[in-house]
Amino acid sequence: MAPARQSPVSPLVVRWSRAEGERAGTPLLLALHGRGSDERAFSGIAPYLPEGLTIAFVRAPIAEGGGYAWFTNRGIGRPVAESIADSAAQVLDWLDTVADRHTSVSVLGFSGGMAMAGGLLFTQPERFSSAVLLSGTLPWDAGLPAGPGRLAGVRVLWGRDEADTVIPADLVARTGRWLREESGADLAERVYPALGHALGEGELHDIHTFLAETGDRPS
Repeated sequence: MAPARQSPVSPLVVRWSRAEGERAGTPLLLALHGRGSDERAFSGIAPYLPEGLTIAFVRAPIAEGGGYAWFTNRGIGRPVAESIADSAAQVLDWLDTVADRHTSVSVLGFSGGMAMAGGLLFTQPERFSSAVLLSGTLPWDAGLPAGPGRLAGVRVLWGRDEADTVIPADLVARTGRWLREESGADLAERVYPALGHALGEGELHDIHTFLAETGDRPS
């Protein structure tokens, strides 16, 4: 695992799964941690992901609770519009500096990181070949475009426990309806009983399989 480094052209801190000289020509996965965590803790999932990927574990830009957050909230799962838009712009500007070295770009987000991944997908869906959305909600009512067919051509794996009590049920239900009926995404939906608000081995196995099959959509 390469150490976290702050890019000279971006305020974001990134922990890479590969050394710089080993990244060119590989698929890139952006891995976005949950609220209050950080890129170092989230990098613990790296051994469960396909070896052929380059993984960029990105630190959220807002210090909070001993860790970091992607945006300020109006309530759990309800980003302040200006805050998530600013974070999305930071991530996408950074992505502009690295994406052309990679064959495709995917995004994986857990909890608050799922909402941030959704913000990236709503903002520039054409940048991503696939997305793994875990134990969270998409960022509703935050001023981001989410019209019908917005994720056409994007493969999406959506995983959760229906008994997760952290994310408000109305937001999860709205996310499910949109992903299934309106998004246009190539959706794979998985439910993991007794998982809670966490990641589990069965889920990580499914993520590995899903990402190993990700096609090379131009970055």
